[in-house]
Amino acid sequence: MTQKYLDELTFNVIGAAIEVHKNMGSGLLESVYQQCMIEELTNRNINFVSEFKVPVVYKGKELDIEFRCDLFVENCLVVELKSVSEIKPIHDAQVLNYMNLLKVPKGIIINFNCFNIFREGQKTFVNEYFKKLEKE
Repeated sequence: MTQKYLDELTFNVIGAAIEVHKNMGSGLLESVYQQCMIEELTNRNINFVSEFKVPVVYKGKELDIEFRCDLFVENCLVVELKSVSEIKPIHDAQVLNYMNLLKVPKGIIINFNCFNIFREGQKTFVNEYFKKLEKE
């Protein structure tokens, strides 16, 4: 896995979100967009798990906590879907925490309640795992 691979994967996932938004518009529930994203990612042959349980380990013991990542793509990209008036710092923290708990290098928040997914409807995050990857 390289930074370039992750960047291309991110581009493809955001492209899928743009396609969903183009067809469905804004103002629907997050669950509707999640089902549409499942269809779109499947059509694009992108591997993912929906409602992936994020393990929480405390002092070596996995706790029975129900953290669920909306989409976990190619075992390396956390995707959180929203349909909110604005992305808040708590949403950022959610994605960053999932990334750290899963030890993955990249995450995206996609907010479908916007005018343009590319310009205002997505935020991408990287962490120290990303910085350690080869560029190409």
